[in-house]
Amino acid sequence: MISKIESLGTGTGKIVSSTKDCEDILRLSQAEILELFKSSGVVLFRGFGVTPMLMKEFSEKFSCSYLKDPTKTSIDSVDFVNSVDNGMGASPAHTEHGSSPHQPDVIWFCCKTPAQEGGETLFWDGVQLWKEMSQHLKQLFVEKKLKFTFEHVPLDMLNQWIDGGETIDDCKQVLDKFEDFSYQINEDSTFSLKYIRSAVVKTKYGNQDAFANFLWASHTRGWEIFEDGSKLHEEVADELEKLYDKFTQEISWQPGDLAMIDNSRFMHGRREFKDNRRQVFTTIAKILD
Repeated sequence: MISKIESLGTGTGKIVSSTKDCEDILRLSQAEILELFKSSGVVLFRGFGVTPMLMKEFSEKFSCSYLKDPTKTSIDSVDFVNSVDNGMGASPAHTEHGSSPHQPDVIWFCCKTPAQEGGETLFWDGVQLWKEMSQHLKQLFVEKKLKFTFEHVPLDMLNQWIDGGETIDDCKQVLDKFEDFSYQINEDSTFSLKYIRSAVVKTKYGNQDAFANFLWASHTRGWEIFEDGSKLHEEVADELEKLYDKFTQEISWQPGDLAMIDNSRFMHGRREFKDNRRQVFTTIAKILD
């Protein structure tokens, strides 16, 4: 039984703290945690002394499968656990794997060592963003879909991304199942990929409209944004930036913290930090229904 639950910031997020009766995170009720996660979308577990290995063990109570991330550095001793500290710069708002159709339902973060200053993980409630968005922005994102393209992706990287098997035919079988997705196989046996999706999605829990996507990360990287090849107009980008700033929530990490975030509803990012002591790890998964 969960005995101590507090609010995390001003939104729906919650903090579950350890007590004398339950200092072992593995003893927490799976059913109660899942219900709390469904309603809040972000749950921070504090005081349980969670390690990367314990994060993976605890996440197994809620996960039916894990996803790989070839862009992050993995921990050899713990499958599907990656470091997120390849750089120290700020990370813009995004959903995990939001530029692909192969997206996790939940992303877990575990803090071993926080940065001395900065490095907070940020999060944004896509349901709240969509409700507060101006009507003309809503109309724009309803009418224009986002486009993500990747050229000459090697087979081994593609296989890590989709867990598609070792051969081209294996990967084709997986890719053919994705909606709003097209690909071609190049002469050098690499893949060119294109994914079209709306910036507004339905949440996994509650079927609510949520502005949860990879749009802002695409904008900050200078990518084409929309299916027609256009980018964000400056006034649209300014309005979005003000909206993000208004509704930014944050996790100021403590050693042993564990966060569980609904990837269908919330975007996440981080503040920059300047020392290399920060150690934060992640795992991403499809969640048990």
